Amino acid sequence: MTTLHYDVIVIGSGPGGASLAQRLAPTGKRILLMERGDYLPRSPANWDSQTVFVDGAYQAKETWYGSDGRAFHPGLHYYVGGNSKVYGAALLRLRERDFEEIQHQDGISPAWPLKYDAFEPYYAEAERLFHVHGQRGEDPTEPPASGPFPYPPVSHEPRIQDLNDSLAQNGLHPFHLPLGILLDEKDGKVTPTSTCIRCDAFDGFPCLLNGKADAQVMCVDPALAAYPNLTLLTGAYVSRLDTDPTGRTVTGVQVTRGGLEERYSADIVVVACGALSSALLLLRSASASHPNGLANGSDQVGRNYMRHNQSVLMALLREPNDTVFQKTLALSDYYFGTDDWDYPLGLIQMCATSHGAQIRGEALPAWLEWMPKMPFEQMARHSLDFWLSGEDLPRPENRISYDGDRVVLAVTETNMEAHRRLKKKLEKILGAAGAHPVLLERSLYFGKDIPIGGTAHQAGTARFGTDPAISVLDLDCRAHELDNLYVADASFFPSIGAVNPTLTIIANALRVADRIKQRLGTG
Repeated sequence: MTTLHYDVIVIGSGPGGASLAQRLAPTGKRILLMERGDYLPRSPANWDSQTVFVDGAYQAKETWYGSDGRAFHPGLHYYVGGNSKVYGAALLRLRERDFEEIQHQDGISPAWPLKYDAFEPYYAEAERLFHVHGQRGEDPTEPPASGPFPYPPVSHEPRIQDLNDSLAQNGLHPFHLPLGILLDEKDGKVTPTSTCIRCDAFDGFPCLLNGKADAQVMCVDPALAAYPNLTLLTGAYVSRLDTDPTGRTVTGVQVTRGGLEERYSADIVVVACGALSSALLLLRSASASHPNGLANGSDQVGRNYMRHNQSVLMALLREPNDTVFQKTLALSDYYFGTDDWDYPLGLIQMCATSHGAQIRGEALPAWLEWMPKMPFEQMARHSLDFWLSGEDLPRPENRISYDGDRVVLAVTETNMEAHRRLKKKLEKILGAAGAHPVLLERSLYFGKDIPIGGTAHQAGTARFGTDPAISVLDLDCRAHELDNLYVADASFFPSIGAVNPTLTIIANALRVADRIKQRLGTG
C-alpha cells in the first residue's frame, strides 16, 4: 500500500475543517482535506420540502442505537461542507457570560479555560469569512465586539416587522438575527446581482443558488481555486488513525475509498468530523498504546456530549402570513433568566416558513380539530414559525460509544423545565399577535425518529482544558497524549450556551490554524 505524505491532513470539510484548511492554504504547505461524502448535487429537489424533510433524502443512511436499544437515524449529512449544507446559517457569538460558570436548575454549566476575549478577534474574522449580516447594539445579551457586523442586517418583511414592533412596545428587545448569507439588498429589495433571492427554502434546505454561506461555498471552493497546494479528497471514509510504537505521533490515516483501502500520512493531522464522528474515529483507533481509544487516557473521549434542547414550533394565525423569507428576527430577553425564574431559559428566533408537505408529514395533535378542513398549504400560509434553543448540560454519562460494531448514543435530557418555560414565554408573546395559544411542535427538522434536539448542534465529546486527567485536548486543541493530533470542531466545547455553535466552531478553527501555522514556521 502506497503512503502519500502531506504537511497537514484535515479530516472533515464542515465549518471547522474547511475554515482551518482555507486559513492554512496560503502558507504553501501541502494540505489534504478529506471528506467522507461528495458534493451535494444541485437540483430543483434541493428546494422541495417533501424531498428534504419528509423523505430525508440528504440525511446519512445510518442506523445508530440509544442506550435503551432503540434504533434511530442520526441527523448527519456527509457532503463537502458537512452539516453546514443544510444548516440555518444563524451565526451568533456565545455570550460573554457563557464562558463563565453558570448555575442552572439541573446543575452547573462549567467555565471555559479560555475566556471570551481570547476568541473575540477570531469571532470578528469568522463573521467576515461567512458574510454575517447583523446589527450591533440591538441584542441586549450580545458580547462586546471590536467592530460592526461586516454586512447590514437582513431586512424584515412587513409581518415580521409588525411582530418586531409589537415585541418592542411590550418592553422586549427583538433584534435582527445574524445570518451568514450572500445577500445584497437595497431599500429592502434584493438587487439584480444578489446570489441569494430571499426564497422560502432556507432553514434545512441545501441552497440551489449557493446563496447560503456554508463551508463549501465560503471556504472549500475558493481555497481550492486559489491555492494548488490544497487538495480535496472526496468519498474518503477514515477508518482509523495509526501511531508510532510510542503512541505519541499519528503516523498513518487509513482510508476506505471506492471499496479500496488507502493510507496517507502527514506531519500534522487535524480531526474535524463533527463532535460525534470525531469521537467515533478516536475510539476506533484504539491500539496497544491507546487501549481505550486514541487520546483517551482520561476516558473522556465521547463523554460530555451536548446538544441544545431545541424545538421548532408553528403558531397558527387567523390571518394569513405572506412572509417569504421569515428568518430575520430573534429575542434574547430570557437568555439568562426572568423575573419569575432564576435560571437561564435560552433563545427564541424565527425560522423558515412552513410548507404544506412538511405539515402533512407531521403527527398532528388533537388541538387542530378547530380547523379540520383547512388544507395543509393553507395552514402553512397561516403560520408563524420559531426555533427555541436552550442549554444542555455536560454529563459524563451522555456519551457516544461503540458496542461491538454498533454506535450507541446515550442521552439523558437536562434543563427541560427551562425549555418548557421558554415555550410558555413564546405562547404569551404570541397571544397579542393573534396566534392560537397552543403551538405545534415540528419534528421533521430533527428527523422523525430522533428525540428532541437529535444530533443537531453536537458538541463536547473531546473537551479542552489544562488537566489531562479530565480533558482530551490542551488549550490549542492539540491532544494531550499526542504531539501532532489536533481537533477543530465542536468536540472541544466544555459547555454549549444556547446559540448555534457554528460561529464558535469557525472562530476556534481559525485560532487553532494560527497555532499550527506557528508550528509550521509560517505564522
